[in-house]
Amino acid sequence: MTRRIAARRSPIHGNGVFALVDIAKGVELIEYRGKLLTVAQADRKYANSSDTGHTFLFTLNERYVIDANTDGSIARWINHSCAPNCKAFIHEDPGGDPRKDRVIIETLRALHAGEELTYDYGIVLEERLTPRLKAIWACRCGARNCSGTLLKPKRPRRPAPGRTR
Repeated sequence: MTRRIAARRSPIHGNGVFALVDIAKGVELIEYRGKLLTVAQADRKYANSSDTGHTFLFTLNERYVIDANTDGSIARWINHSCAPNCKAFIHEDPGGDPRKDRVIIETLRALHAGEELTYDYGIVLEERLTPRLKAIWACRCGARNCSGTLLKPKRPRRPAPGRTR
């Protein structure tokens, strides 16, 4: 089978993952893999690490986290974008075992050979989102609608005065 994606240096940030061939919309590309940790184990192992602006942790469900720092697939190198071309989907285990849930990266639109794969990380921190934290977790995607940070707002944005939804 022909390889469809590969990791290499990225203009967005560090390493990235790129399409080697044209890929259609709705294609499952890769599983986000790594060591399975409980949320409590991840909290202990990575306590106070929100100041680094870097993570390979992916929340699988309310009980488990995937730690791609250990045994991670190249999916860990897919960068964030505010205008993503891929999405991470949680595939729940048909037998109901949360340890067997999986994260699959799928294309949101057709990709051209050479294009960098991106998805919205949707990072949520428990602590208050200060300007310092927003700067640490700065977004470098370059999209027209870039929010400037990888962090999700605590509250939904309010519509501009005089406008309705």
